[in-house]
Amino acid sequence: MSDKRTETEIDLKSAYAAVSKTYLGTSLDIHAVCREQRLKSPVYEGDFITQFGVPTNAGIQQGTRPTFALFKYKDVMAVLRDGNTYTSGFIAEGLGAFFDGLVILAMDGEPHRKVRALLQPAFMPENVNKWRGQIDEVIRKDFLEPLVSQKKADLMQFGLELPIRIMYALMGFPSDDPSKYKQYAAWALAMVGGNQIDPAKMAEARQNAGIAVKGLYDAIQDVVVRRRAEGSPGDDVVGRLLRAEFEGRTLDDHEVITFTRSLLPAAGETTTRMFSSVMALLLTTPGLLERVRSDRSLIAKLMDETARYEPVATFKVRETAKDVEFHGVKIHKGSFVQCMVVSANRDEEAFDNPDEFDIDRKLKPAFGFGFGPHMCIGQFIAKVEISCSINAILDLFPNIRLDPSQPTPVIEGAQLRGVASLPVIWD
Repeated sequence: MSDKRTETEIDLKSAYAAVSKTYLGTSLDIHAVCREQRLKSPVYEGDFITQFGVPTNAGIQQGTRPTFALFKYKDVMAVLRDGNTYTSGFIAEGLGAFFDGLVILAMDGEPHRKVRALLQPAFMPENVNKWRGQIDEVIRKDFLEPLVSQKKADLMQFGLELPIRIMYALMGFPSDDPSKYKQYAAWALAMVGGNQIDPAKMAEARQNAGIAVKGLYDAIQDVVVRRRAEGSPGDDVVGRLLRAEFEGRTLDDHEVITFTRSLLPAAGETTTRMFSSVMALLLTTPGLLERVRSDRSLIAKLMDETARYEPVATFKVRETAKDVEFHGVKIHKGSFVQCMVVSANRDEEAFDNPDEFDIDRKLKPAFGFGFGPHMCIGQFIAKVEISCSINAILDLFPNIRLDPSQPTPVIEGAQLRGVASLPVIWD
């Protein structure tokens, strides 16, 4: 089979499904397992994640050094906010190995601060708000209005494609050819899927990841070379990187390409998962749909509570840069610390009735978008997309409700959470 034929077979829907399956894990209820551990002992000595059967960002290093897991809100916050003591550079040797270049997730200290400063303005409210009208128009005209007469749909098809189109435009990719940005997104997801721990699937996953690495590099190179020749205009990510100085010099094409490529896996996929959980909870929580339909200001609370109650990523891993101690347990320098975000977000000492989905609860920092120096850089654009989507869905689909002929959506996943399908009908 030629590479070109293989490339065309890495389509967006199958790539997303493959990543979901890789990070779905066992049938263990991660909320229940974490609650039991949290109440029994705030520190777990060993690899807590392995029981769920999912790969971690520690990659091939997992199990080769001391590993600990933390479950309490205050402990997770202490780790995530301190990027000097708890570092992320090890990621470059696991998942980051597929990116071969600058990877913001695997950067620490001053280099990370400098690179984040280059990118942050492109994702800040003042820049993203310029796109709000265009985002809303794309949602309505291109995605939802053509569905109105059908009176039924699986909203996950919309939820998968919309964030990719918006985020790739914000990154600086042409958005006038859907087949192109869908292929870019499929390649980005195939790289994530390459971090496979099932021996039976490892060879194929890594082959697809290799194809994706090359395909995406070439595609971004075309954009970067053209944009540099044009003088690097624009306020998007590629334009900013081409004009920016990093450590006293401008970035060369290879650095811009590899850095942009490292951002793409999360550019749409995490928003898709959050959208799926927001809509599932909106449609299954008694009385909530009617409240939000009549008061759209509640959408912000709906998103924040969803991020607490069902975070897309259930845990974060850090490496200790020095000896530390939690609750009398000594953790030596060079150890892995698994921060169980999914547990901290339901810590009884931090939240009242933590296992209850309640959009009226008093707002308090949670870890649905991470925390500290590596907090999700794209969270504002994700919230704008989801907010515009919910408003448009409620406006265009009268009396929208779950399709009673289809299974009720279930939020699942041991590492990446969301629903696989959102079948709805309307009048």
